[in-house]
Amino acid sequence: MAEDIIVIGAGIIGVSAALWLQRDGHRVTLVDREGPAAGTSYGNGGILASGSIVPVTVPGLLRKAPGMLFSPNQPLFVKWSYLPRLAPFLRSYLKHATAASVDRISTALWDLLHDSPDQHMALAKGTPAEAYLTPADYLFGYKDREAFLADSFGWDVRRRRGSPFEEMDAQAMAAHDPVLTGRFGYGVRCPGHGQVTDPGAYVQALAAEFEVKGGRFVKAEVLDARLSDGECTGLETSAGPMRADRYVMTLGAWSGPLARKLGVTVPLESERGYHVEFVNPSITLKSTVMVASGKFVMNSMQGRLRCAGVVEFGGLDAPASAAPFALLRRQVADLFPELSYDRVDEWMGHRPATADSIPVIGVSPKARNVLLGYGHHHIGLTGGPKTGRWIARLVAGQPTNTDLAAYAPDRKI
Repeated sequence: MAEDIIVIGAGIIGVSAALWLQRDGHRVTLVDREGPAAGTSYGNGGILASGSIVPVTVPGLLRKAPGMLFSPNQPLFVKWSYLPRLAPFLRSYLKHATAASVDRISTALWDLLHDSPDQHMALAKGTPAEAYLTPADYLFGYKDREAFLADSFGWDVRRRRGSPFEEMDAQAMAAHDPVLTGRFGYGVRCPGHGQVTDPGAYVQALAAEFEVKGGRFVKAEVLDARLSDGECTGLETSAGPMRADRYVMTLGAWSGPLARKLGVTVPLESERGYHVEFVNPSITLKSTVMVASGKFVMNSMQGRLRCAGVVEFGGLDAPASAAPFALLRRQVADLFPELSYDRVDEWMGHRPATADSIPVIGVSPKARNVLLGYGHHHIGLTGGPKTGRWIARLVAGQPTNTDLAAYAPDRKI
């Protein structure tokens, strides 16, 4: 039965949900305060990282974190003025840095991500957005084999989950891509991944397809939700009241206030991410490369070399920091000292980080006609289409073929 559905948030997850719901015959309105792909869906690394199932919170993080925070050469930053507000989240976040927690988290992430390239193709096939998708390997570059072995915990997790990879010596990396000659002493090739050649344009093309097929877009900020007798009865927005039969909330890092009203118990923070983009670069990479020492991704896009990464905790309101940009520029210069380009563009955005590194996907505990899809950390682009498909199946009362208990909005953290 066709319903009126409002999807709040026009990043990759909201746009994916809107499209799948529309294809099921529903009348869908997409609401966003800025427009499609205005935030993290624009600025990410552009890799469909189906093997990105290892959280940041691995064993040993608590021991290493203080040294990382006080080093200008490590990809972890905190705005110290924000620390009092951050402390409760950090306590919950860091308690998951155990082998048992990683096992549980990686299982949930594998279920969501393992077929990401296929999920993206199913969403985009036959639309202009399809042109932005390409199959791709994902390379990890290490200084030497000892550095690779220091990461053995994460690679063992991938091996147990069935995420394929193969080790490469320096010669094999150079043979794969001559640009990498002399850059790394050891590496890993992860097949079965994908690349988005322009993430912002890709999500905008999907949103345009939604509108071409009869979907409605409203540029407005959602200010509040009215709840009564276990349902949402309407939204208060900057464009006036809005009402539907069902609502889907995909507000990313801005989900917190509304999520709490809807009964979500999962702590959420903004994990601020940075990228520097070299326009018209002299170097083009064959595959996306994760520079393991700096925990940042290098990806050749349409006329640009995007270098994205860094973790900074500093909330939603503070301006971008200079140090993460400087670190990325310095690391790129160390790796490719001969790189030339026309200019450098800088960007900072907000990744929605849950305390247990698992997204929130499911029905609101306090409003049975509201579905939630947010909290994807670094893997929002990768997991967006499948999250949207799961939401559409929940609306239709169809099986998801995956137990969604791990993603429950009211799970214990």
